[in-house]
Amino acid sequence: MGQARLPARRGLGCSVLVLLLLLGGSGSPGTTPPPRGAWPQEQGPEPQGAPWARGRYEAVKKHLGAVGALSKQYWRYLACRVWQEGCEEEERQQEEREASPIPSWSFPLVGQDYLEILSAWYCSFGKCCETGDCRIINNITGLEADLNGQLHGQHLAKEVVVRAVQGFLQSPQPQKALVLSFHGWSGTGKNFVARMVAGHLYRDGLKSDCVRVFVSLLHFPHHNYLDSYKAQLQRQLSETLQRCRQPLLIFDEAEKLHSSLLDAIRPFMAQQDSQVDQQRSIFLFLSNLGGNTINEVALDFWRAGRAREEIPLELLEQRLRLELQEAAENSYAHSQLLRENLIDFVVPFLPLEYQHVKLCARDAFLARGLPYTEATLDEVAQMMVFVPKEEKLFSAQGCKSVPQRINYFLP
Repeated sequence: MGQARLPARRGLGCSVLVLLLLLGGSGSPGTTPPPRGAWPQEQGPEPQGAPWARGRYEAVKKHLGAVGALSKQYWRYLACRVWQEGCEEEERQQEEREASPIPSWSFPLVGQDYLEILSAWYCSFGKCCETGDCRIINNITGLEADLNGQLHGQHLAKEVVVRAVQGFLQSPQPQKALVLSFHGWSGTGKNFVARMVAGHLYRDGLKSDCVRVFVSLLHFPHHNYLDSYKAQLQRQLSETLQRCRQPLLIFDEAEKLHSSLLDAIRPFMAQQDSQVDQQRSIFLFLSNLGGNTINEVALDFWRAGRAREEIPLELLEQRLRLELQEAAENSYAHSQLLRENLIDFVVPFLPLEYQHVKLCARDAFLARGLPYTEATLDEVAQMMVFVPKEEKLFSAQGCKSVPQRINYFLP
């Protein structure tokens, strides 16, 4: 009944506009506004029965007109930032104002600060409309683009991670949690991909309330306290699932996770409770186990003159599952996870070659804003240790120590 409701997006815009008017104050030519003077003295006698004198009425009218003009400026600037509408004209006018020697209208400094904060706040709502939770952004397009541009030598990992995460998030009602098991040598990109997944699924990345990271030797170092660890782990997992409908649980150094702790994790990975509305849990297990098996396959392909991009996922996954099932019962929980078919994808990370190390070095220089040359990248790569002894094909540390190596080239 009554009036039709405005779209939520526009309603939020009105709220932002009101806050801007309250916080931004009024503008002036190129500087913060001067203190408002006293109301002008009214001229002549007041009209009979009128509460306001004519002069005071004119002053109020003029003041409201100035505020209205300012609000239009704020609104146009905000609309340009949020919806990208009319930005070309706004940018052209801004350039003219900056180039002109004559002072012109501009935002007060404090008003600009508030505008930046409120614009970011407003945009955060716009990005989360699809998920219904502003902590969750699920930017699969950005994830795929960054994996293609920043993860080197891992065509299989890129394909599996994007396909698995995208399919899981698009599923109307998942039957169980998504469980990915990352395997490969240290420095091949397992932690890098885990951080990237967190950064593109959640607004605050690893710092999000929806993300928990467990490192086996850090959080569960002593086997004498397994019962205590189990109770603590169950509580933390339950709390994370209660406060977030799409939690991301990362277990680093998973090969060192005692199998008794699996009893605390297994219920959260098994079939979803139908009473839980759209619960979508994602588990990532990061492990060095299986690295040698992966390297042997990559080396066999190289010796046969075949490109690493020809290595099929099915071959590596079959080899890895066989190796994981033979893991000691009390030293690696994945053996139980595999037998119960709780792991959805075994993700292999191939050993990195010379050209991949150079790309990592290039990224490290760019990240620090430092200049580089091809000769410099070669020097960084040559500082790394390559194996096997005869072929010297794979970097023994992957790209793990590359950022530290470029310190030798600082002036």
